[in-house]
Amino acid sequence: MSSLSRNRLVLGAVLLGAVGIGYACAGNRTSSLAGSAGNAQRTYVAPGEYDELYAFLSGGFSGQVGVYGIPSGRLLKVIPVFSQNAENGWGYSEETKPMLETSYGFIPWDDLHHTALSQTNGEDDGRWLFVNGNNTPRVARVDLTTFETSEILEIPNAAGNHASPFVTENTEYIVSSTRFSIPVPNRDVPIAEYRQHFRGQISFITADKPGKMDIAFQLLVPGFNYDLARAGKGPSAGWMFFSSYNTEQANTLLEVNASQNDKDYIAAVNYRRAEACVREGKGRRATVDYRHNFMDHFTRTAISERRTSVLQVTPADCPGVMYFLPTPKSPHGADVDPTGEYIVAGGKLATVIPVHSATKMLAAIEAKEFEGELEGIPVLKYNATLAGEVQEPGLGPLHTEFDGQGYAYTSMFLSSEIVKWKLGTWEVVDRQPTFYSVGHLMIPGGGTRKPYGRYALAMNKITKDRYLPTGPELAHSAQLFDITGERMELLLDFPTIGEPHYGNAIEAAKVRENQVRFYALAENRHPRAIRAERESGIERRGRVVHVRMASIRSHFTPDNIEGVQVGDTVLFHVTNLEQDWDVPHGFAILGAQNAELLVMPGETRTLRWVPQKVGVYPFYCTDFCSALHQEMQGYVRVSPRGANVALTATTNAKAPQRAGGN
Repeated sequence: MSSLSRNRLVLGAVLLGAVGIGYACAGNRTSSLAGSAGNAQRTYVAPGEYDELYAFLSGGFSGQVGVYGIPSGRLLKVIPVFSQNAENGWGYSEETKPMLETSYGFIPWDDLHHTALSQTNGEDDGRWLFVNGNNTPRVARVDLTTFETSEILEIPNAAGNHASPFVTENTEYIVSSTRFSIPVPNRDVPIAEYRQHFRGQISFITADKPGKMDIAFQLLVPGFNYDLARAGKGPSAGWMFFSSYNTEQANTLLEVNASQNDKDYIAAVNYRRAEACVREGKGRRATVDYRHNFMDHFTRTAISERRTSVLQVTPADCPGVMYFLPTPKSPHGADVDPTGEYIVAGGKLATVIPVHSATKMLAAIEAKEFEGELEGIPVLKYNATLAGEVQEPGLGPLHTEFDGQGYAYTSMFLSSEIVKWKLGTWEVVDRQPTFYSVGHLMIPGGGTRKPYGRYALAMNKITKDRYLPTGPELAHSAQLFDITGERMELLLDFPTIGEPHYGNAIEAAKVRENQVRFYALAENRHPRAIRAERESGIERRGRVVHVRMASIRSHFTPDNIEGVQVGDTVLFHVTNLEQDWDVPHGFAILGAQNAELLVMPGETRTLRWVPQKVGVYPFYCTDFCSALHQEMQGYVRVSPRGANVALTATTNAKAPQRAGGN
């Protein structure tokens, strides 16, 4: 048997055995873990009452964000980001299609892994939520006054945008780094020449001004896999820490070949030093192709702009910008405690959780305690930065969050548990099983200066017997723990959309009072908007028909349209004339090959429809808006190509309104 085969068998046995142990432990349920009347009361939110927290959980392969109330676990909203959403026409309406443009064309899907709330002075401030697109490298801003995606930025020179988007203390930057190193610039090279041509990159993206996201600079770094990140604070302010693996730079069978080295690295990036190098002219401008998409506030229409260059900096040209901290193999998280002193790096295949000290790191840099360098990047000695190790924490440590009371909580994927341990002494003080295979966990504010240390939320990959079965695919599970006592207590589990990887939660008061309840008609600058029913109308421009339509409880104006011909492109520009909270109107028409519209009060949205057959086609409101909602409908008459039928639009009128245009 070859050494490769033996390694695969050993690794497989370890992983399968660990999973078996995890499931065996998890399957030993007690009545306390199954939940009690007391726990139900602690998560119960009475009718008409609000949850304590908003929780934003990534939807993984759905390309969306799920918004949940905590502690109830109630799903409040699904926010489409990178995926088209038939529920509200996101990515289908003419106004939102440009948000999904990329250098690869129109991409209506992505793999949304991580979320990050905007911060002020190292605390979550409730203004924005940032999320990543893993497959087609993108980051997006969600406006928390509207719970709508307002901006998307594509990232060039990247593949597998996984370590993203992690935010600095005052939202100066969000960061993004590549999971899959690729040739930079990307070109036709043999994959076997990975070491010679493949590079990683870390992007620092300006984020503090809405509609103005852009790449301030990119660091070109060794061709490893970069996984997760956290910004420093306190003694580590001005630094960003990234986990990295595949320091072997393997390009095949990574489950074995990327687990050969005893240690991988935490990449410590001094972004203030990078800024100085940029000011000193040490970067170079490279030609690239990427898109910046943003929603205009007044027209409520997305704009897609092409960008063609990016500033690149290499560590060799900017000494002091980056250092490697050796850490046990295959680290996932790189987590910084509320004080900024400790950097925790759990290796997925390690038997300890190493904790690095920011103070010791800075001293080691000053003393040049290096064990070597890689591509001009110094590698610090392991013991020179080590604050301590958590011994025998469990199997498969992934991600760590903090409660602000001196304790850390680490998810254990293989042994299916959360482990609580004390900062400074590194002793394990509690462990509780999860059901099953927990990936990330989240403590509200757990990555900030001031965690909201009441709850921890486990985001589990497998549910098995937790819910009613639904065929081969089961919902993923989130489990809510009370962490206010010495022992963690499981309070609730609830299903989630997609595959949640990470999430954030924030006190409801920081978001709730800032909500936009409707858009002011007087501020609607959409070129086809109307402000009263009398402004509705219809016009033909060649084979394109524009319908300016009003919707208001409980009718459309116009609601009878004639003179449309087979093959015409009909653009329904629907303005919701309501000026009241929670009164959207829908619009759908028979034969539409895209989706409906869901038009917010005061907003204009456009549906493109191309009739293929002669006939009469009904349209109607899809959102129940009044007692006479069923009566909110109309018809479009479609005649043969070249028919001599006048283009008209009427609503309860004896004489039809004649069209304009040609």
